[in-house]
Amino acid sequence: MTVNRRDFIKKTGILGIGSLVFTLLPSQAAYFYTGTNRWIWMHPDRTLTDDAWLNRFTELKNHGINGVLFMVYGSHKAYYKNPQLPVEEDILNRVIPLAAKAGIELHGWMWTMPNNNPDYARDHPDWFVVNREGQPAHTHPAYVGYYKFMCPNHPEVRDFLHKNVSFLASIEGLAGVHLDYIRMPDVILAEALQPKYNIVQDKEYPAYDYCYCPNCRRRFRELTGKDPLIDLPDPASDKEWRQFRFDSVTSLVNEVLAPAIHTAGKTASAAVFPNYDSVRQEWMRWELDTFFPMLYHNFYNADIHWIEKQIRRFRKAVPESKQIYAGLFIPALTPEELEIVENQCHSAGAAGVSLFDFNAMTNAHWDVLH
Repeated sequence: MTVNRRDFIKKTGILGIGSLVFTLLPSQAAYFYTGTNRWIWMHPDRTLTDDAWLNRFTELKNHGINGVLFMVYGSHKAYYKNPQLPVEEDILNRVIPLAAKAGIELHGWMWTMPNNNPDYARDHPDWFVVNREGQPAHTHPAYVGYYKFMCPNHPEVRDFLHKNVSFLASIEGLAGVHLDYIRMPDVILAEALQPKYNIVQDKEYPAYDYCYCPNCRRRFRELTGKDPLIDLPDPASDKEWRQFRFDSVTSLVNEVLAPAIHTAGKTASAAVFPNYDSVRQEWMRWELDTFFPMLYHNFYNADIHWIEKQIRRFRKAVPESKQIYAGLFIPALTPEELEIVENQCHSAGAAGVSLFDFNAMTNAHWDVLH
């Protein structure tokens, strides 16, 4: 769940699929649960004054929004002070006290693995993931131009990401750090997205299968005595090699990023995929506090009841001490469906819901958030 995620969604052209597959039963709306926690993803707006920001946060609070996942870094320019990134404007420090005044918990939402800064592609081409055809992501990104993912096993990448997170987590008044794109590129896209790219992914094809860079091959060879490109007859079906990619991302989270966030006394969370196998994202093992699975049902050609099923599945897989908030794709939900889905998510064990995103909300959607 983008140069921001919206650009990816716009390219797919499937914004309205979900609203076609469910008929509201009037009796269901009566059981709408109003006590659950609500979050929302929000992008910075450089045109807003402090008074306008305060009014916006106050309106969110009045609609039951308790937390905002505020975009501070989208793989190129940052909106917080970070000496290793170009800073567009330090909007974050300006809005933190305004959110607090309105009673909103503010978390810094940052892209993690993609890097679309041309300086890094020029100076550090070895930082980027390589597919099974030998193509690096910074010159041959999969699907869309911003899919320039870095390798979780590269020591310099790990240091770069540690600093990104540490600079953000050190900001006074910020409640948490929210990691997005903390994964590999999709080896298999969600079903509804494949036709938009004129591809059929009935198996793991080499062009979308990552990462086969020298660091990954060397580390796997050290662990198993095998080179994934030379010694595995079918890398896509090899369980050890698959688990190695899972462990590579998990190691980055558990050994580098989560400790940096927690050491600063902040909450650590991540936006994660329901089809985690396809992005090498075994997030149920991550030592984070909160998970936001992006349950964009129309991406998977599913109806809204699929969302509840996914919450029940992940609630069983994740320790009770860790919270799960259902990430909802607002363009695919009518206001009536939003009511029903929030109720279902609560019943399934979610701590609440998170709405993607602020700009997608209509007056009718706000009206149903009592």
